[in-house]
Amino acid sequence: MLVLTRKKGERVMIGDDIVITVIDIRGDGIRIGFDAPRGVPIQRAEVIAAVSAANTEAASVGATDGERLVDLLSKPPAEPTDG
Repeated sequence: MLVLTRKKGERVMIGDDIVITVIDIRGDGIRIGFDAPRGVPIQRAEVIAAVSAANTEAASVGATDGERLVDLLSKPPAEPTDG
């Protein structure tokens, strides 16, 4: 891992076409901007981890849950009652 010290407005180049710019520094956080070609995905690691966890959880649905869903979807809608 490369560790750098940068000041507001300074940039880091990755290859020839990705630029990371320090936009602002506030307390214990910084704002950074990314300039990259449209085809380069830029994602926050915590978002990727959350999506991966949700996908894993969704894939682990048991057969009984799936059978219940099929039963619910195959039943005709209930008739409205006067009440």
